[in-house]
Amino acid sequence: MESIIKTEKLEFIYARADAEKQEGTPPAPALNKIDLEIEKGTFVAIIGHNGSGKTTLAKHFNAILLPSGGKAYVSGMDTSNEDILLEIRRRVGMVFQNPDNQIVATVVEEDVAFAPENLGCPSDEIRTRVDDALTIVGMRHYSQRAPHLLSGGQKQRVAIAGVLAMRPECIVFDEPTAMLDPIGRVKVLEIMRDLRDNHGVTVVLITHHMDEAINADRLIVMSDGNIILDGSPREVFLQVETLRETGLEVPDTVLLLHKLNDDGFDLPLDALSVEECAHAIYTALQTR
Repeated sequence: MESIIKTEKLEFIYARADAEKQEGTPPAPALNKIDLEIEKGTFVAIIGHNGSGKTTLAKHFNAILLPSGGKAYVSGMDTSNEDILLEIRRRVGMVFQNPDNQIVATVVEEDVAFAPENLGCPSDEIRTRVDDALTIVGMRHYSQRAPHLLSGGQKQRVAIAGVLAMRPECIVFDEPTAMLDPIGRVKVLEIMRDLRDNHGVTVVLITHHMDEAINADRLIVMSDGNIILDGSPREVFLQVETLRETGLEVPDTVLLLHKLNDDGFDLPLDALSVEECAHAIYTALQTR
């Protein structure tokens, strides 16, 4: 498959404060020579402890940050080329943790129209994009509402619609459910899967919630600026001890199966969903 995002020996070092510079020790890289390709139309989850580099990496995908060394490409375009910055950000949109930081208008549909207006789209095209985006996120009936009157989950869906209105090929979700209640989390995750399955959008999810990564096509684990695991969720979550060594836990289902195995069971650790986990335990109990 064709790649939409590619990095080659990508490095990034944050600028240091004056006091730190005076100490004379070189700063540790936030990203350490990362080689990565993300294929079009896939759902990729990136997990890691705080400070692992996952958000720093994500911000290179649409040139919010530029490499200190190496390269980052979007559809073959070098992100360090300022002449194509607008096109890069049109192709890769970003949804952040706090939707209030992305909402700029006092009416929902005006907020969603903000990006296509700035792209110079004609009025009829803007109308179509706004309606389509709000329909995808289930907020069409709230088009005339004031964003500040919406719930946190509804605000996040408006923020997603604002990115969708740019018609991006890829959307990077950076901890999008961190401020949401369980119902809001479920809805946002449903939207991500719908974007991949029915709209051909490449989805990159940055998260520390293990259960949110279960339905991804691919799971990348980062630690100290490096990629330490990369595979399907079923493959990665088998590495229970490796994940624990990096300060991460596995989904509750895998943790339960792992503890039961410590007590003498022989259960498959790749039974990730609640249904698979329950079936595996039921089957094991029937044969004991």
